[in-house]
Amino acid sequence: MINWSDRVADIESFKVMDLLKRAKELDAQGHDVVHMGAGEPDFPTAAPIAEAGIEAIRAGQTQYTPAAGIPQLRKAIAQFYGQRYGLDIAPERVMVTAGASGALLMVFATLANPGQTFMMADPGYPCNRQFLRLIEARGQLVPVDASDNFQLTPELIEQNWQESTAGILLASPANPTGSVVHKEQLELISQTVRSRGGHLVVDELYHGLTYGFDATSVLEVDQDAFVLNSFSKYFGMTGWRLGWTVVPENAVPEIERLAQNLFISPPTVAQYAALAAFQPETIDILESRREEFRKRRDLLVAGLRELGFEVPLTPEGAFYVYADASHLTDNTFDLCWELLEQEKIAVTPGLDFGSHRANQFIRFSYTTGIEQIEKALVRLRRRFS
Repeated sequence: MINWSDRVADIESFKVMDLLKRAKELDAQGHDVVHMGAGEPDFPTAAPIAEAGIEAIRAGQTQYTPAAGIPQLRKAIAQFYGQRYGLDIAPERVMVTAGASGALLMVFATLANPGQTFMMADPGYPCNRQFLRLIEARGQLVPVDASDNFQLTPELIEQNWQESTAGILLASPANPTGSVVHKEQLELISQTVRSRGGHLVVDELYHGLTYGFDATSVLEVDQDAFVLNSFSKYFGMTGWRLGWTVVPENAVPEIERLAQNLFISPPTVAQYAALAAFQPETIDILESRREEFRKRRDLLVAGLRELGFEVPLTPEGAFYVYADASHLTDNTFDLCWELLEQEKIAVTPGLDFGSHRANQFIRFSYTTGIEQIEKALVRLRRRFS
């Protein structure tokens, strides 16, 4: 009998992956599955980015880079903060990483000791707490509802702070709810965490995918915060596995040392491709896609509400609708499997995102086109009418 480590045994599965695997099997059998489960844009990588990647391969730019990323990409990211947020960020504070997951692992490893906790909202992205378990720390899940904007508030942070709490992880916009922490609230949260001597880490992966406004970066109110971001969502480069973190100047050597040991360097071709992500022609493409996501959101939210799903807050960002289906079932996990097998709609059960009222909710991802969303609504209407 093989004895696996306790930490591996404690890492929970990402339930949507089992659903997605079955959805792919149904696709292969010839079924017409509407895919609304994965958090992956359906648009291909923008042509200027793809061409830059191809050119990098042709030019032989395929060897290791510095662990913190190529200098020109770090500079380009820093300049992007100036253009979008009016911030003057030193390129040296930008650490390019192997996806935002690589960034989160290194930030948590830098800030949390074994036995310590990071406070985060329930519901929230499930892998966050698994990263903490990997380094012998743990996630401290705080239940949030629509009355809290599905986000931690200064009051909740004060009420739930423990001796073991090392810091706070926010996501704005958030997965699965699409909720956003606005500037005034970010300032108050920063002050609360600072007064407790904790660290503030903010997941800004869905910046660029807010509708009707641009989200505030925490760096506008707190230069000591740690920011996580990615080329996957707004920039549409999921499979290129490239992200970044902006860290305080005194944390740069610590993060870089971890990067050297854990990852050697970020993916080389992806870095050269990403240089094209900030070109005006690329931004124009991405902004047109942002408008398409807004149209999809509006269609899906209206359709779900018409069918009787409760969507307590219209999502302000990301590409998810977190819908309360408690009037339809007392077990959305089973319902999601039924929707897949019987109606050929792939969606994600709330149990993937925490425990607070999780079995009442379903996450619908609008990363598929208008025609597919309309098809899903027809199928849902057939089932629930």
